[in-house]
Amino acid sequence: MTCCPLPLRSYPTIVMGHGGGGKLSAELVEHLFAPAFRSAALDALGDAAVVAPPAGRLAYSTDSFVVRPLFFPGGNIGALAVNGTVNDLAMMGARPLYLTVGMILEEGLPLAHLGVIVAAMATAARTAGVQIVAGDTKVVDKGHGDGIYINTSGIGVIPADVQIAPDQARPGDVVIVSGEIGLHGVTILSVREGLEFGAPLESDCAALNGLVAAMLAASCDIHVLRDPTRGGVAATLNEIASASRVGVTYEERKLPVPPAVAAACDMLGMDPVYIANEGKLVAIVAPNAADAVLEAMQRHPLGVKAAVIGRITEQHPGIVVARTGIGGSRVVDMQIGEQLPRIC
Repeated sequence: MTCCPLPLRSYPTIVMGHGGGGKLSAELVEHLFAPAFRSAALDALGDAAVVAPPAGRLAYSTDSFVVRPLFFPGGNIGALAVNGTVNDLAMMGARPLYLTVGMILEEGLPLAHLGVIVAAMATAARTAGVQIVAGDTKVVDKGHGDGIYINTSGIGVIPADVQIAPDQARPGDVVIVSGEIGLHGVTILSVREGLEFGAPLESDCAALNGLVAAMLAASCDIHVLRDPTRGGVAATLNEIASASRVGVTYEERKLPVPPAVAAACDMLGMDPVYIANEGKLVAIVAPNAADAVLEAMQRHPLGVKAAVIGRITEQHPGIVVARTGIGGSRVVDMQIGEQLPRIC
């Protein structure tokens, strides 16, 4: 049996007892999670966190993360989990405040690996200015959990003068991308398959709430914000076109595609517009505010390479059209499945 209560350091890997609700569970919380995620609400260790968010509309989001591999250049599943939920809140114009964390651990996961993941989550939370206020841990049998799965839920406050939603795009609006696309998906692919594409690659995993705050400080006339994760920019633009019942047209040559991503796509027959990102956003902005918002983005470290790529049009509602480099056009539809599964 591997469930007798010994000090945490006596177990180099996760055992079933760590999820049993006894001394091993308590030690995991006391020696690993609580010190890393320390906050007043979490320190109480109640069945629920008691928080007092500022008055206003609340944004609430939840997401689960099953990325493979757990560690990759530019991040790991822990940083991805925190940043991903922070970004979901930020895409509604909210100021993220609180997160909860649920971990499904596989028996045999090295505690050293878990420690690195937890430390990355704590660092990501501090960087984003959010508190982790509640959590839960379960352990599953070896062979049934792929190391670790993480769920994060988050709450944020939306300022009264912010009205951002997927159905708010209007004809004439400007489409802006915050930087180079495709880095996360191609990085995961390169690590998973042992491929090299001529230049070092790192995931763009980052929390975007600071960038969004800078954009809103420049103008509140931002209609839609989305982070183009699974399905990439193509899926995001199609979702906006469908929700707002408008058409979207963008210029392929204006897409900021880094050389290594372009090389990978050429080699593998992939299209960078469909590749996942974890630290980029697509903004739909009123034309009179576009210059101010773009300038604010380019002054922020996460928006230096922001670019206007297209427009919202009343023509072809619900359809995304790309203008090619040779003067033609093509419909950019959503894919039936993912080019690369398990990327977040």
